[in-house]
Amino acid sequence: MAVTDRPNGRNQLRVGRLVKAHGLKGALKLELYTDDPAGRFVPGAEFTLQVPEASPWHGKSITVREHRVMNGSSVVFFEGVDDRDAAEGLVKAILWIDQDDSEEPEDDAWYDHQLTGLDVVRDDVVVGRVIRVDHLPAQDLLIVRPASGSEIMVPFVSAIVPTVDIAAGRIIVTPPAGLFEELAEDDAPADESAEDAPEQDAPGAD
Repeated sequence: MAVTDRPNGRNQLRVGRLVKAHGLKGALKLELYTDDPAGRFVPGAEFTLQVPEASPWHGKSITVREHRVMNGSSVVFFEGVDDRDAAEGLVKAILWIDQDDSEEPEDDAWYDHQLTGLDVVRDDVVVGRVIRVDHLPAQDLLIVRPASGSEIMVPFVSAIVPTVDIAAGRIIVTPPAGLFEELAEDDAPADESAEDAPEQDAPGAD
């Protein structure tokens, strides 16, 4: 998980995404990006919202009224969000919170500036360098500039980026085939219908 560096100088941590309205009283189901939901989503906790510019919530913050776990899912209520219609307007919003410098960092959380500039290594070979981090609703993306070719978007998930070594200045990647190079013809699916078809004489042949 990447922690963004905001232009105002504050470091902010992405802690959740609002995935759907729940019930009729303004509750929203919450996808967690934090190891400490009970500590983050306490009554009175305030979050910065990441929403499209067209949203009436753009540029605003929101305050937790109550957090519950219902049927194994996190559900949150916010001040001023009192019905389902209001909740629907917040679906897909990402929640950010100011990072307290005195806090211990959460596991697997790095600031954007720590990731930018790291070498990207696959099979002990440097294949590119991280030039920025893009924060999308579903996941973070590492934007990698290879030695040649165009920029590559690498999903910042443990299956593809198992190791981040800030001290060594590198990240280890285990990408699926085709992410960093075009598949060779030998790797492309064979046209079985052409291979298996019986040979036929050309028209007019004896």
